[in-house]
Amino acid sequence: MKLKICGMKFPENIIEVGTLLPDYMGFIFWEKSARYFDGVIPELPKSIKKTGVFVNESVAIIVEKVIKHDLQAVQLHGKESVLFCTALKKALPENIEIIKVFSILDTFNFEELIPFESVCDFFLFDTKGRLPGGNGTTFDWKVLENYTSSKPFFLSGGIGIDEMDAVNEILKINLPVYAIDINSKFEIEPGLKNTELLYSFTNNLKL
Repeated sequence: MKLKICGMKFPENIIEVGTLLPDYMGFIFWEKSARYFDGVIPELPKSIKKTGVFVNESVAIIVEKVIKHDLQAVQLHGKESVLFCTALKKALPENIEIIKVFSILDTFNFEELIPFESVCDFFLFDTKGRLPGGNGTTFDWKVLENYTSSKPFFLSGGIGIDEMDAVNEILKINLPVYAIDINSKFEIEPGLKNTELLYSFTNNLKL
């Protein structure tokens, strides 16, 4: 089980959170986000995969950001098609992971995922809300009992300290949960993470 801490913004906080050694750290390159990142990513431990989060961005811009920031993963949080993912996969340097996001509320047709299986490394499920991510609420995780794909996925959407027991319970189900993705429930303000809360969560999560 992996951990992704997303929505990082401030250099000193990024370094501080980096000492917790999450497996992934997310940087949002969508200008409308309160967590929009437009700085320089400070040096981080090599074990942390720097992940760029994009919303309906062009292939050229994504590739440019990957090279500029030495990203190891790309998270697609918009309405990117299978054709787009295919083109992006061809354009990216080798070994860059592609994470495709699908937002869920109460129901979801998992058949929609089938065409994406060959062009993405992981899926990510979060809560459908007003914004593409960072809404701070969970969806009905029972929906995931209908997941039939073998593709590993990230579980996201309003996960905080209060969801600890629920997270550990879902990890007991025979599902290919690859990583837990956390963000807004651990913030002092958008983009600024509370490291004490993060430390408590990571210590109690059965990774």
